[in-house]
Amino acid sequence: MSDTILSRCEAKGLRMTDQRRVIARVLDDSDDHPDVEALYARASAVDPKISIATVYRTVKLFEEAGLLEKHEFGDGRARYEDAERDHHDHLIDMNSGAVIEFCDPEIEALQERIAAKLGYRLKGHRLELYGVPVKKG
Repeated sequence: MSDTILSRCEAKGLRMTDQRRVIARVLDDSDDHPDVEALYARASAVDPKISIATVYRTVKLFEEAGLLEKHEFGDGRARYEDAERDHHDHLIDMNSGAVIEFCDPEIEALQERIAAKLGYRLKGHRLELYGVPVKKG
């Protein structure tokens, strides 16, 4: 993905205030799946005048515009990532809440085969695995 959330906001004609630009840049710089509170902490470190309400409204706007993908990993917090990132699946550590991204060609092929066997052409999917670390030794 070579473009940014900010550039896609502008291309879609969204009105971009300075605070929305900060939030878009924070999202572009994120390599995790931040929730609104984490985004607020990062954005307010750049611009202390940003309110949490502004972050909530901006995230909702970006999600409705198809720029962000919302995930709910069972911890009661909605988390977000760029909707145009390369496809990947998620493994959620149920102890720590860590989200591990992965892509497995065998799983991808299996999902395609299952859809075809049931008479469908797969247009998309979301796979979330939940686990706990295995104790070694």
